[in-house]
Amino acid sequence: MKHLLKAAIGLVLVSLVSGPAEADDRPVLRSQVMTLSEIVTVGDFYSNAGVMASKPLFRSPDMGTSGNVSARDVAERARAAGLRFAGTDGLRTVVVHRGATKFEQEQLEGLVRSALAERNAGLDPDSLDIRLVQAPARVLADPKVHDPVRVDRVDWSKGSGQFTLHATVAAEHGTKPLTLTGSAREMIDIVTLAQPLRRSDILTENDLTIQRVARNKVPAGALLDAGDLVGMAARTNLRPGAPLSRKDFQRPVLIRRGEKLTVTFEMPGMKLTSRAQAMDDGAKGDVIDVMNIQSRRIVPATVVSRGQVRVHTANPIVASLNSETN
Repeated sequence: MKHLLKAAIGLVLVSLVSGPAEADDRPVLRSQVMTLSEIVTVGDFYSNAGVMASKPLFRSPDMGTSGNVSARDVAERARAAGLRFAGTDGLRTVVVHRGATKFEQEQLEGLVRSALAERNAGLDPDSLDIRLVQAPARVLADPKVHDPVRVDRVDWSKGSGQFTLHATVAAEHGTKPLTLTGSAREMIDIVTLAQPLRRSDILTENDLTIQRVARNKVPAGALLDAGDLVGMAARTNLRPGAPLSRKDFQRPVLIRRGEKLTVTFEMPGMKLTSRAQAMDDGAKGDVIDVMNIQSRRIVPATVVSRGQVRVHTANPIVASLNSETN
């Protein structure tokens, strides 16, 4: 009798010790399943599936899509496959997501950009403006493949910008062709005017803006940086948005033809001034002809500022100017 009592107590103790451990190892149904395979297994649905994990239960939904399956059906199939304690764990449905490598509009444009850059030495991929024509909204490829989309050939005309790309997509079973068409134009940032300038207007930093245009539309000599032209004067009327070149600007005209001027002649210990008339337009630093108002002599002089010129000291005619000593 004592032996039977000890055995019973032992069984109770074993059950108390092993019960929680078995409960911890019990398979638990997941509410959501993510898979890359076309088959969903016991281990995809249940944690702690053990040796039964690789047993197939259902076919997956199509790549890149999701589907719902009854939790009761999952439990029944799992038990039939050998997972003894499979249950619903309070769930009514399980959502199965099947992954895919997705190429949407932005990714397809990037595919074209990379393919052109790889096949055209010196081409900056970031400079390309890609426009697809009648492209699929989305391309799905097998995510298990290392190279889900392989570019086979690209035909591109730099002049017109038109391209045709031929590629192969890794599908669920095998491959399928993909053809993309559109335009790919190499773009460049140029300096343009943000507002119109009239002839003789002085260029300021606020007048300038950057505009991105097709490289083949940019004339030779167009400015990429006009910072050193700030302070220069427009030679003609200039419209906004048009490419700028250095020939569009000149140093500001400080003296106009026919304008009355003060002529200065400086030499050590002496400074002479006289009145003259400009015979030419002149910017700062220009050498123009000026005519002494009284003697009518014409001499070359350097433009110093508005209404002010300086006669070259090497010119002997200066001594004949009617002058006033300051």
